[in-house]
Amino acid sequence: MTANTQTTGSETQSPRWESYVAIGDSFSEGLWDISPEDPDQCRGWADMLAMTLSTRRITAGNSPLRYANLAIRGKLLGPILAEQLDDAIAMKPDLISIVGGGNDILRPHVDIDAIAAQLDHAVARTRAAGIDVLMCTGTDFGGQGSLAFTRGRVAIYNAHIWSIAHRRGAYVMDMWGTRAIADSRFWSDDRIHLTTEGHQRAADMALVGLGLRPENPRYAFPLEPAPAASLGERTRENIDWAKVHVGPWIKRRLTGVSSGDSRTAKYPTLEEVH
Repeated sequence: MTANTQTTGSETQSPRWESYVAIGDSFSEGLWDISPEDPDQCRGWADMLAMTLSTRRITAGNSPLRYANLAIRGKLLGPILAEQLDDAIAMKPDLISIVGGGNDILRPHVDIDAIAAQLDHAVARTRAAGIDVLMCTGTDFGGQGSLAFTRGRVAIYNAHIWSIAHRRGAYVMDMWGTRAIADSRFWSDDRIHLTTEGHQRAADMALVGLGLRPENPRYAFPLEPAPAASLGERTRENIDWAKVHVGPWIKRRLTGVSSGDSRTAKYPTLEEVH
């Protein structure tokens, strides 16, 4: 964690942030943690983080947290910053999470240094407005699985993120350093979005990144080993994954269509979280 203030015992009990805005892509929108209150809407780690911060504030006798989530699935980092950052800063929150770049890294060609420069500029703007910033590193799958080709890109981008955090006085939730999150059981069938339990662990990473105690002290512990799948099972899973997820993704890239087209932010204004 890189913080611009020291965390105190009292802050651990009652978070000092009174308002929080999340901007980003599908990760911050919350795919695929389906909301228990609305089956047509996702919840995710940012919503869980907001609920935890608000609960702790209320328990300590303070006002509820006010929260907005502008994240929209499928967005590259450039559009995230162009379409969401100004609105987030205009709300004058105490904290903004800026998480993006994952969709850029999945493209055949990407300039990591260029997107890192965009992120640095965004963090600098936000910090200049007196707002705290939370960023997030990418996950390390150890060069295994369908996303093995992205490991080097993610590692370089993560190095930029830590440098930006130190330079600008920002916070970081460390997915790369929390090795247990790479377990495939924390990831949905599409292999690039978290399950509900994965989002719960990500929310704890965010709390720790902010200098607060996690809800689950074992958030960084691995699961018990799963029975090894047979070659036939792995082959069938890979075929199904290619048909259901990879094919449509390639079609969207070829046709210039995004999964976020026509979608709007799920929580566009700051509202109290009870």
